[in-house]
Amino acid sequence: MTISHEDRATPERSPGSGADAGTGNATSESSTTSARGDATASHISLVERYAAHNYHPLPVVLTSGEGAWVTDVEGRRYLDCLAGYSALNFGHAHPRLLARAQDQLARLTLTSRAFHNDQLGPFAEGLAALTGKDMILPMNTGAEAVETALKVSRKWGYRVKGVPENEANIIVMEGNFHGRTTTIVGFSDDKIARDDYGPFTPGFRTVTYGDAQALREAVDDMTVAVLLEPVQGEGGVVIPPEGYLREVRAICDEAGALMVADEIQSGLARTGRTFACEHEDVVPDIYVLGKALGGGLFPVSAIAADRDVMEVITPGSHGSTFGGNPLAAAIGHEVVTMLAEGEFQERAAHLGSVLQDLLTPLVGDGKGLRAVRVRGLWAGLDVEAGGPSGRELCERLLERGILAKDTHGSTIRLAPPLVVTEEEVRFLVDAVAASLGH
Repeated sequence: MTISHEDRATPERSPGSGADAGTGNATSESSTTSARGDATASHISLVERYAAHNYHPLPVVLTSGEGAWVTDVEGRRYLDCLAGYSALNFGHAHPRLLARAQDQLARLTLTSRAFHNDQLGPFAEGLAALTGKDMILPMNTGAEAVETALKVSRKWGYRVKGVPENEANIIVMEGNFHGRTTTIVGFSDDKIARDDYGPFTPGFRTVTYGDAQALREAVDDMTVAVLLEPVQGEGGVVIPPEGYLREVRAICDEAGALMVADEIQSGLARTGRTFACEHEDVVPDIYVLGKALGGGLFPVSAIAADRDVMEVITPGSHGSTFGGNPLAAAIGHEVVTMLAEGEFQERAAHLGSVLQDLLTPLVGDGKGLRAVRVRGLWAGLDVEAGGPSGRELCERLLERGILAKDTHGSTIRLAPPLVVTEEEVRFLVDAVAASLGH
């Protein structure tokens, strides 16, 4: 079976342990690191000394992973409920993906696009079929794919729509997260991501996410595209009002603008559908894909669009040394093949329903959570005022064998690999309840 892993860990014997396990009391990072042992402290010290401090990780040092579980350098095991921001939808070391990667590693890994390779064609054909689009343009990271979509949209606007040179605008959403390049952070409203990186690329207008009327008022004759996430993952799994994506599609059609869906986190089975846009039966003009497209093994990204959009790209007008390399294409092709079977989508839908049912009793005055948003096997949890911060809740979960990530102060995200069992989902929610003081 596609999702199976041998010797799957069970919650009863696998959660992390520590001095505060089971107590519900958060510890300071320094004391937690010390309690975890010399190996953990040594690795963290090296990173702090020699690597730039652009992240603030939890005090755990991971060394191996299989399925939904990871092991740290002290031998403790944890249920990975971040899954590399959905890059690990298929879990750690999925046997099909490992076998495909290992086979290709022994044959050919890189040619550059100056030459053809025998892996890109099958990958492109498979991804085009999965998206229902005519063509793809392969890249590496999610941010590169977003930048590619922006370039294609602008070029399409000038060459096809007839917008005067340098007059194109693209509508983006408040609360967006599309990557870290200077262009992308230029239209972010996250101060930490944006401050001190200007001046920024012009040509973007920001509207309220989920407000169709605001979008309608912002669009004009020079609008070439609307860029949005069907679910805002970094924002805390923010789900727009029902019907919003359909309205965006209609507004783009009326304005003669491209609808560009950033499905880097939401796509490839995470929400219980192949793409999150499918929850409203909407098909964008451009899909932006990444993360899980590389199976958690290798950075693979792409955009997918029909020929009338994609053919504005001509030789020399865009490129990437590593984009479409044979190793990436081989892994991406196996990912597409696995998704075409439909098993992961069904699993995310079922387990997401279980997760929703188990989390709902934790919402309400005095229960610990102010709100819960679930779309497939993906949840955003807002902690009640007076409760732990998102970071503190993640530290408590760490002591109970759960890895999760906070965002925006009092919110945490849960996105376990789609290979988790129902028992493991229950273990996760029990840990959340205990960490909230239940």
